[in-house]
Amino acid sequence: MLYYQILDKHEAELPAIIFHEERLSYGQLRDKVQSWAAFLQEQGLKRGERVGLFSKNCANFVVAYFAIIKAGGIVVPFNYQLAMPEVAYIVKDASISKMIVAAPLPLEEALADSGYPGTLHQYVFADLDAGKKEAYREPSLTENDCCTIIYTSGTTGKPKGAMLSHRNLLTNAEDFTKVVTMRKGYKCLCVLPMYHCFAWTTSVTGSLFTGECIIVQDNYTLGQAVDLIDKYQINDFFGVPTMMQMFLDDAPVERLKSLQFFISGGAPLPHKLGKDFLAKFGKPVQEGYGLSEAAPVVTVNPPTKIKAGSIGPAIPNVLTEIRNKEDQPVKTGVVGELCVQGPNVMLGYLNNPEATAETLRGGWLHTGDMAYKDEEGFIFLVDRLKDMIIAAGENVYPREIEEILYQHPAVKEVAVIGVPDKLRGQAVAAYVVLKPGAVATKPELRKFLRGKLANYKLPKYFMFLEQMPKTQTGKILKKALRERSIADLVGPIGK
Repeated sequence: MLYYQILDKHEAELPAIIFHEERLSYGQLRDKVQSWAAFLQEQGLKRGERVGLFSKNCANFVVAYFAIIKAGGIVVPFNYQLAMPEVAYIVKDASISKMIVAAPLPLEEALADSGYPGTLHQYVFADLDAGKKEAYREPSLTENDCCTIIYTSGTTGKPKGAMLSHRNLLTNAEDFTKVVTMRKGYKCLCVLPMYHCFAWTTSVTGSLFTGECIIVQDNYTLGQAVDLIDKYQINDFFGVPTMMQMFLDDAPVERLKSLQFFISGGAPLPHKLGKDFLAKFGKPVQEGYGLSEAAPVVTVNPPTKIKAGSIGPAIPNVLTEIRNKEDQPVKTGVVGELCVQGPNVMLGYLNNPEATAETLRGGWLHTGDMAYKDEEGFIFLVDRLKDMIIAAGENVYPREIEEILYQHPAVKEVAVIGVPDKLRGQAVAAYVVLKPGAVATKPELRKFLRGKLANYKLPKYFMFLEQMPKTQTGKILKKALRERSIADLVGPIGK
């Protein structure tokens, strides 16, 4: 099966997408996708050509995504928050000559500065609706052909384009929905940005695979999310920990009763948040885990058994191993690098054979995440390999410290990083956001941790912030904190 063929599985009259006042049935969605695909073919789109997609969440985003693939192309979704030089970098790296955009992008200067050699044609959604079309021609594709290229966030260096095949996307959605209770006729609220692999596989592909209706939210606010859940009696919610915290703080229980489950991903779910959420709503948060290179879902807690602090066992047809520095499997309960194998694992990185070879070693996708596995196969993340702090020769895992600080009644958010230290190599620094109206001092927080952690794990520095720097999916940007830590610790030059 090819990716776009999932739209052919369901009755024409079945509701597929609701976006504001726009409603598309599966039949209408199929027709519009084919019409746009025919337009792209008329514009000269060739098999395997990469086409950019730049837009906030909307029904047309879904149409454009499927149309590019159905026309024989490869879709490259863009984070719409990127600055123009960042957009230009991806356009050049992926050799994109066509982009579908919600509104024209001022890219001329950035493309010239990047050394982009060609001409970029931008098509707004209205162009695809109104353009002259010849008859649609079915492309010659296989399930192993590249379907989309997801550019990673680029926590270090330039972002890399993870190439995902039709098979990668389809099998991941199918295997994920075997664990999560998604049903034909259910409704899913899509609040996460569609350009992000987590949202696309769960909220969009999972829904369309099973025959659900997607209710699309373009600009997330808690109030609007609650209104939509209540109005449409939403069954499925996929979000990130910050959204779960918002529900916990301010969402009325009675307006969320239609929800069958809450799935959290994108960032670690604090233990306390999960516990408090269950106490308020009577329904647990099922934490999962994934990465773009795995299309993205690797694990999720099943509804029948949820372990606090765990990202769950692997979904069907996905294998996981915990491996040591010598790339050998370790025993149950021993911390090592989480590695993944399965039909969801990417083809490789575009134009980057070195990074591909480093990440795909010995038949396994090396995630860079430190974890351990219990006797039942449930996986517990310890931390990112690159986030691990080495202080005076001792390994310090930031998440361990963060989980304890989250238990302090004044703490709303926390992020722990390593900062340069002449004596110890690295020192532990904690960035903290306090709850509104709450007060806490550095000595108080240090005292709270003392006795709960070994002394070498205690933060040397505490810095208070009004808010954390985050990605749009709610992940705290530790890279940004590391960059500002120098100024925070040293202070302005001359002082």
